[in-house]
Amino acid sequence: MKVKTILVSQPEPETEKSPYFDLSESCKVKVDFRPFIHVEGIDSKEFRQQRVNLTDFSAVIFTSRNAVDHFFRISEEMRYNVPDTLKYFCISESTAYYLQKYVIYRKRKIFHGRQKIEDLIPLIKKHKEEKFLLPCSDILKQDIPQTLKDHGVDFKEAMLYRTVCSDLSDLENVNYDVLVFFSPAGIASLYENFPQFKQNDTRIAVFGATTAKAAEQAGLEINIAAPKPEAPSMTMALEQYIKKQNKK
Repeated sequence: MKVKTILVSQPEPETEKSPYFDLSESCKVKVDFRPFIHVEGIDSKEFRQQRVNLTDFSAVIFTSRNAVDHFFRISEEMRYNVPDTLKYFCISESTAYYLQKYVIYRKRKIFHGRQKIEDLIPLIKKHKEEKFLLPCSDILKQDIPQTLKDHGVDFKEAMLYRTVCSDLSDLENVNYDVLVFFSPAGIASLYENFPQFKQNDTRIAVFGATTAKAAEQAGLEINIAAPKPEAPSMTMALEQYIKKQNKK
């Protein structure tokens, strides 16, 4: 069956240079965007129940922009004056630069990896005397704290926000040829919104092994998967599938 419409379960790209727009133009398909999940911050009362004292920490490990936002939000709510001496260890360069929203970048001690927690370990070990705070969500990937534990890092997790299902009720009578998922939470949101969902002729695209596992456990047939050697990105996987199907 040919592909004419795609729903990507993420926010619409802010830049016009997104490969999804190129895909839409080159393959003559309609690509829509709709976040299936979003984050909600916990309040100061719930934060206190975790018995985390922000003043105990001399460094923070940020694994996402959401973690940055909610660390500074909860700091303000707790009337914690973030010291200039606090050190920041960010999982990627883009997360590090995002700190400019809250601090004067050039006047702070900021370190970053390339994308994985393993990249940060050599930098963290150079500052092993620090006590690290790990702001996170309720669905933190367990390889992150496990890696820190394996290397003897003195750290404590602080759950500052939750990943929750978005309301998709307005899509009830809207059908797409392909649904694209990037996390198990996205799969969960599909069934929370539409418990009676039947795949029928809808093609399912998934990114990553954990998303694929969640899709299979939900009884979905996976038609498009990434990353793969021949398709390291989702847009490449979609393009290859569409060209093959639409040629028929």
